Amino acid sequence: MKSKSLLSIASLAVALAIPVNAQTQAANDSHSRYRVILLSGLGGASSSGNTINNRGWVMGNSDLAGDAITHATLWRHGRPNDLGTLGGPSSSIAWPVKNDKGVISGISEMADLDTYGENWSCWVFFPAPLPSGHVCRGFVWQNNVMTALPTLGGTNGYAAGMNNWGQIVGWAETTTRDSTCVSPQIFQFLPVIYGPELGDIQPLPTLYGDPDGAATAINDRGQAIGISGICDQAVGRATAAHMVFWDHGKTIEIPGLGGVQWNTPVSLNNRGAVVGFANVADSPRIYHAFLWTKEKGTTDLGTLPGDIKSQALGINNQGQMVGFSKGATIRAVVWRNGVPVDLNALVPPSSLTLVFANDVNDRGEITGEAFDPATGETPAFLAIPNDD
Repeated sequence: MKSKSLLSIASLAVALAIPVNAQTQAANDSHSRYRVILLSGLGGASSSGNTINNRGWVMGNSDLAGDAITHATLWRHGRPNDLGTLGGPSSSIAWPVKNDKGVISGISEMADLDTYGENWSCWVFFPAPLPSGHVCRGFVWQNNVMTALPTLGGTNGYAAGMNNWGQIVGWAETTTRDSTCVSPQIFQFLPVIYGPELGDIQPLPTLYGDPDGAATAINDRGQAIGISGICDQAVGRATAAHMVFWDHGKTIEIPGLGGVQWNTPVSLNNRGAVVGFANVADSPRIYHAFLWTKEKGTTDLGTLPGDIKSQALGINNQGQMVGFSKGATIRAVVWRNGVPVDLNALVPPSSLTLVFANDVNDRGEITGEAFDPATGETPAFLAIPNDD
């Protein structure tokens, strides 16, 4: 449902085997430039900063040695902290965690195997090329303790974004066998809000009587975003037929860009502005970054010149937006006055390419994933504005 999980490792290596572009005129503005800190990982070749809060905590995942499994990782002061798992191989923090009080949400495999043999939503966010077969659940982490979140009676669950009030959004399986599922997926799943008390779970309504859906992010006003559709493969596609904005009992559709699948709102700020990606055509899959507000509706944020795809993955309370643009290469971008700018043009020249800009906090600090063509490694990074 989110960004790089849709890109194969092989195509990523080919697309990124081009060094960083020369500096553009935009980089000549000293107030627009960043310094980049590469974040050390947990022993593997790949790490990703997927979200950053206003304390400067970078959260995401990092591969262990051998790159067969990944663990949810918290970087504080540049140091990686392995948050472990719920007993299974892999875990991750994959969506916008906007909690400044030391609480984190994410996903983790458990020790138990799924007796129904479902793939579930988690596996595409982990490095193994095929599902591991383990049950996957959402978790909440606080004071070095990871706790599994409940489901709606089914086997699997997922925890995505989080706010400062301890509310977490995600999706969870029920016990209803869903005829709209594509094998091996069997059971219906619904968008949910967990918390603020541990153990609380409430389903959110879908659109148009859709049987399935997922919630991806929530702000401090309790407004949430997500998708609504059919069960399908439990990872985007027809589950992401419609985009939803939940506003204290009101279920509002976020209009897309013309496509009927793979439409996903990813992040929202406390003003209710939403960013994500939506299909502009259905075959082949061509998605563009978008910005949505109640006042102005959905705006196509476009791509870098010559590119064909883009995704907006993060927005802060000042309205700064980050993501990536994809053509012959994949490049991290920031949007300035609605225009995408290559983040690589705003940092000192380097052999590295900044590939994904996954999130931005209210200080304008950006986290994401880079690529080193010399080694093939993909380290997490933190980009800090020079005037910070």
